[in-house]
Amino acid sequence: MSYVEIIFFVLQGLLLLYLGGTAVYLFVFATLSLFPREEQPPLDFKKRKFALLIPCYQEDEVIIEVAQQALLQYYPVDLFDVIVIADKFEKSTIQRLSELPIILFEEDFEISTKTRALNYALRNLPDNKYDIAVILDADNLMESNFLGQLNDAFSFPYLAIQGHRMAKNLNTDFAILDAISEEINNNIFRKGHRNIGLSSALIGSAMAFRYDFFKQLMSNIEVVGGFDKELELNLLKNKHLIHYLPDAIVLDEKVQNVRVFTKQRRRWLSAQFHYFGKHFIPATKALFKEGNIDYFNKAFQYVQLPRVLVLGLLTVMSVLSLLVNPLWMSKAWLMASAIIILALLFATPRKFYTFTTLKSLFSLPIGFLFMFLSLLRIRGANRNFIHTKHTYNAFQKKSRR
Repeated sequence: MSYVEIIFFVLQGLLLLYLGGTAVYLFVFATLSLFPREEQPPLDFKKRKFALLIPCYQEDEVIIEVAQQALLQYYPVDLFDVIVIADKFEKSTIQRLSELPIILFEEDFEISTKTRALNYALRNLPDNKYDIAVILDADNLMESNFLGQLNDAFSFPYLAIQGHRMAKNLNTDFAILDAISEEINNNIFRKGHRNIGLSSALIGSAMAFRYDFFKQLMSNIEVVGGFDKELELNLLKNKHLIHYLPDAIVLDEKVQNVRVFTKQRRRWLSAQFHYFGKHFIPATKALFKEGNIDYFNKAFQYVQLPRVLVLGLLTVMSVLSLLVNPLWMSKAWLMASAIIILALLFATPRKFYTFTTLKSLFSLPIGFLFMFLSLLRIRGANRNFIHTKHTYNAFQKKSRR
């Protein structure tokens, strides 16, 4: 065997180890998510007061309906406030919002970020008025018992709880793929992790925190992208557990075309690589010095490529391997491909096993291509505000206050 062949197989082996390791990691937690987690009854029946914080940037098309829906919780009227932080809204929208029984902050930030909007609201809200802060996006619709579910869960000494965010629209192939991706994340990075005592991942909305703790934590956070990752890493670094409530549901708009998909994933990829570089070494030290598995586990997740890229690269390498590699190497690539496919199948809810989903899978290669291209353009995306505009208005008003 020549030196060139040796180098070729070594490099290929390293790539296989990286992609195959990611596949095994996903498979383990996808399998764990298949087991039910028994929720304990609440420790107390106290009714906590909630601040529902909705930071918005130019969301005139959806915010009225979202604010109206947020008022329709099956929870005591005097124990939650809907708080909209409206950045760069039209005057007509502000007028309509001001007619609703909500708290409205109208601002025109020079640099618009979610952290800036939230900190503005937290500084201007009365101290000691709220027990729990809930963070929602401008397109989020809570199921009518969402606050009740959170209230019961916070009878336990949790500081942070992630709700179950799921799709409210399945109107395009990309929306279906995005909805499936969200549910895979819920099962692998939330339910699967909680089933063995690790923390749930945060997702940026449909999440709740002890109010005083959140206000103090946010006072030290000022980021453009990756707001949820900054919160998450601060919590895990200090050994605070993040709980997950699979039955506390918030509906969220899914991307409807490849252009929005690419822009959104580019922002996410940039944040992921930024936080990997910032936290991997400290998290490794914390693992060995303090036994902080949660913090290290999160930093380890950031070294992994997105699933669609792992699936696509393993598929491509498996095909190429059959053409150029010896049989043993081809088998290794095929096994890694089988593992990632099984992981995704295990983590996909049965409701998506339909012909409509099968049809949407033909758009997956397009998603892979544009995700790969996003890797080439992620530089600086985490430092620039990239807004995903929401337009889906098919809201179903299922509850009454």
